[in-house]
Amino acid sequence: MKQSEIKELSTADLQDKLGALKKNYTDLKMAHAITPLDNPLQLRALRKTVARIATELTKRELQ
Repeated sequence: MKQSEIKELSTADLQDKLGALKKNYTDLKMAHAITPLDNPLQLRALRKTVARIATELTKRELQ
């Protein structure tokens, strides 16, 4: 997700998406530990998306 897409979502949507993405990241990480992924860069992209959403939520809390 791009930052512009993240800013358009509501806080509740961001929290739901954050939970789902964290679970997806954990599942991919475990799968990669057992057998290598075809595209290991998925992990990096997913981790960065989680960080973007968490940053946006923190920014909204501080305002």
